[in-house]
Amino acid sequence: MIYKKTTLKNGLRILTVPMEGTQTVTVMVMVGVGSRYETEKQAGLSHFVEHMLFKGTEKRPTAQSITEELDGIGGEFNAFTAKDKTAYYAKTDSKHLGQAFDVISDIFLNSKLEQEEINRERGPILQELSMYEDDPRRSVGEEFEKLLYGEHQMGRNIIGYKEVIKNVSRKDFVAYMKKYYVANETVVCVSGKFKEKEIIKQIQQKFISIEAGAQARFKKVSDRQTAAGVHLKFKKTDQTHFILGARAYSQNHKNRWALSLLSVILGGNMSSRLFIEVRERRGLAYFVSTSIDTYQDCGYIGTQAGIEHKNLGQAVEVILGEYKKIATEKVSEKELQKAKDYIKGRSVMGFEASDDVAMFFIDQEMHKEKILSPKEVFEKIDAVSVDDILRVAKDIFKEEKLNLAIVGPHKNTKKISQLLKF
Repeated sequence: MIYKKTTLKNGLRILTVPMEGTQTVTVMVMVGVGSRYETEKQAGLSHFVEHMLFKGTEKRPTAQSITEELDGIGGEFNAFTAKDKTAYYAKTDSKHLGQAFDVISDIFLNSKLEQEEINRERGPILQELSMYEDDPRRSVGEEFEKLLYGEHQMGRNIIGYKEVIKNVSRKDFVAYMKKYYVANETVVCVSGKFKEKEIIKQIQQKFISIEAGAQARFKKVSDRQTAAGVHLKFKKTDQTHFILGARAYSQNHKNRWALSLLSVILGGNMSSRLFIEVRERRGLAYFVSTSIDTYQDCGYIGTQAGIEHKNLGQAVEVILGEYKKIATEKVSEKELQKAKDYIKGRSVMGFEASDDVAMFFIDQEMHKEKILSPKEVFEKIDAVSVDDILRVAKDIFKEEKLNLAIVGPHKNTKKISQLLKF
């Protein structure tokens, strides 16, 4: 899979990724800023901006006119805000690329940000916040990062604070976008079936007018920890939801390939160690999964599960047992190869979809040291040995790096802390 990178005079980057055997095309615009770049008084503004860019431009004056146009060509379209990025995209039949690109570029460049629409959108965002708070399976992830990062911006919910959502005004949006929605922090990616020279020319014409700005800066995380951490969020729920994990590596760390395989072996699929131990053998959970999350300056591995309240201690004990085992005994060559084949197999299926391909390349351009092709990624995966898995597991699975976040009807932090003896 070959891509082309074009950098405009203003610093804006364009990625074009032609794909054979597809009739679809995806256009994605990403800004390399998210909630971790906000001040306390801006908490939630990145996400609010994302909402507002679908509320109308001069050419398409209402939210309905934007959505009707994309619905009218059968397009899939959406946006998302993360802690370190915000993206807007549309995926369509390739014959509708011109129209899809015109809509996405229009909302990105020309949104009106009307005060009346801002006032109207406060309600849906506050309801979105309440929806997430009522979903312990989702909110436990936010509680886990709150435990890891505390008062730092990384420990704050992406959706922000209710008081900020209720009180921000148009000038706050305009100032935020002027500072961060700048050419040198923006990447446009087109993947799928398209005429490369033609689309690059269209992107140049639309985006050359964006001004460059200062490089966006964030406050780095202090990732040091001296003792296991526990955080309880008391909530009357039918299930206890928890994440048990450990601090690990940043997104460009040399050990990231071994870490990704380690997470698959532990709990990345239905034949993984923890799925078998927690669900199949002991019947403790319907849902149990291990995954990693990485940022420019920090990262972690965590196992999440939903269980009966009374089974919290047993579930934590089983997971810790598997952490200890993988940190003291080499995995077999067969088990490691199975994890490699799983990652590569899932990736290959994703690479058939133009939206997944766009995300694969644009995310690397935004945050990785260099863009690796799928073949190069697979080579990195294949190079990981059983010794690497053991070395990485020994490094991260230490008592002083462990963290446990819980959402459920629990109050005894001291009793739960005693579970984390490694």
